[in-house]
Amino acid sequence: STKTHPSAKWVYEQLKEDHPDLSLGTVYRNIALFKEKGMAIPVANILGEERLDGDTSPHAHLVCKTCGRIEDIEMPALTLKNGKDFETDFITVTYFGICKECSH
Repeated sequence: STKTHPSAKWVYEQLKEDHPDLSLGTVYRNIALFKEKGMAIPVANILGEERLDGDTSPHAHLVCKTCGRIEDIEMPALTLKNGKDFETDFITVTYFGICKECSH
């Protein structure tokens, strides 16, 4: 439910206090299951950590290459029409750049 585009480590740190027996491996396994079931999508790899999004509705992302901040942006629905025998599960569009705060 978070809008922070978390990493597995962030999820682990948020849950650890309420679930002291939780392991990071369990978090990774559950994230893999969420991705497999289409409940989460990978956004970008930032500083060696995959960042995820639980909002699977069509939208794009802005990623700051300096601080790692990720923002959602609206994106018109895209349809793949290239005459190929191919079914698209989802489309991701990610723009990498430098945010306003980091550019000063």
